[in-house]
Amino acid sequence: MPELSRRVQTFTDSVIRRMTRISDEVDAINLSQGFPDFPPPKAITDRLREVADEGPHQYSVTFGAENFREALARKQGRAYGREINPDTEILVTCGGTEAMMSAMMTVCNPGDKVVVFSPFYENYGADAILSGADPIFVPLIPPTFDFDRNVLEDAFRQHPKAIIVCNPSNPCGKVFTKDELLFIGGLCNRYDAYMITDEVYEHIVFAPYHHVYAGALPEIADRVICCSSLSKTYSITGWRLGYIIAPPEIIDRAKKVHDFLTVGAAAPLQEAVIPGLKFGQDYYDDLLAKYTHKKELFLKGLDDLHIVHNDPEGVYYVLLDISEFGYDSDLKFCEDLARLVGVGAVPGSSFFREPVNHLIRFHFAKKDETLLNALNRLESLRSKTPLPQKELKGTALKREASQEQGLSVSRAARNPRCPRLQRYYPGVTFLPSMTMGATDAHHYEQICDTCLRCSPFMAEPQEAAAGVHGTNERIPVRAYLQGIRVLIDLMEHVNLSC
Repeated sequence: MPELSRRVQTFTDSVIRRMTRISDEVDAINLSQGFPDFPPPKAITDRLREVADEGPHQYSVTFGAENFREALARKQGRAYGREINPDTEILVTCGGTEAMMSAMMTVCNPGDKVVVFSPFYENYGADAILSGADPIFVPLIPPTFDFDRNVLEDAFRQHPKAIIVCNPSNPCGKVFTKDELLFIGGLCNRYDAYMITDEVYEHIVFAPYHHVYAGALPEIADRVICCSSLSKTYSITGWRLGYIIAPPEIIDRAKKVHDFLTVGAAAPLQEAVIPGLKFGQDYYDDLLAKYTHKKELFLKGLDDLHIVHNDPEGVYYVLLDISEFGYDSDLKFCEDLARLVGVGAVPGSSFFREPVNHLIRFHFAKKDETLLNALNRLESLRSKTPLPQKELKGTALKREASQEQGLSVSRAARNPRCPRLQRYYPGVTFLPSMTMGATDAHHYEQICDTCLRCSPFMAEPQEAAAGVHGTNERIPVRAYLQGIRVLIDLMEHVNLSC
């Protein structure tokens, strides 16, 4: 048999969609793929019922029905602060995904380079490969996910054809400022590149942050190709309605790509969504208030469960730090989370170019009762996903203080005051003590036969193999973060009156 395309050998299927399938299989609450479980606005669904009877049911103009483009031009024109020509500056696509692919294929020739911020929505890497381009990854630096301007300019010195800017950013929630967009646009001007923006979460930006449309900035507008979608704004992810706004010469080329890629977006759905495009500002204010409430509810629940997470500036996603659980694979953690706890998540490694395996992504675009149910299930997270036993190998854990070995045990040891630490060290009794220089704790055994020696900072096996102190006194970030969590739990839950 002849060889199949080599392009598809360089990336996997969508991990996001894979986690949805796993969630469905095990009846987990799906907080992985970002779609709501509440209906679109009634004005849109009412119009859909009418369209079902009266049509249109045949092809519309391939680059978008005229009345749809006119309504979209008026809506986005208000946001841009200028008129947008519905005939020459808008292309209607089959969702934001096709918008991004059409933009990439319009801009890139085989062998061109494209700058991509990491973390990134997983489609971007595949978009570049399928367009014949080579991605240059530039890290967004946690916890604020800002970028190093020198590093970004170094990437531009490789003369990329374009840069992709997701604003607000999926998955990390970063909202790019006007100053940042102007800096990026300035590099595009200096090095003759395009800025392709993904702005599908334009209306989900939390105070005090606000969304800036790069295409509305006159200094860089002629290089900006804005890709967006109606999916998140109107809770219609299954309708697959997206668009590109760009200068006429770019739209003219993109129409050719779109014509042969998908022909056109669904005509009945274009007609049905027009009432939504005519909503006043009060709708978008209410939408933001709704998502602000959901964010506050869900993040407070995570805080109550002592789960470390970021605080997104926009979008309806949150990144959780799973370092304390000691998994080598965040994908395996997400699979266990779905099957054992009943909550679906996306492994963070699917968004990062860097070797990041300690983050997962949840979304909170759900009914309150769904989010509360998910939080209730997450209460069992630590008991149902215990620290793998292999992580305990090679630690300075001593069990001589256990009753099984017949040693005298103090009243405090017989009645432990910190049961939550059992998830880290099953079956071990903890005593309230703090020792400077943990490896010297054996000195206390001269005066106390119930002394427990334990270090919360556990070296990885490869580090421990290099010597008792690891390599240059280092421990991995994962181990460090987990140790902090152990100490926090110790301070919070040990009753010093014992």
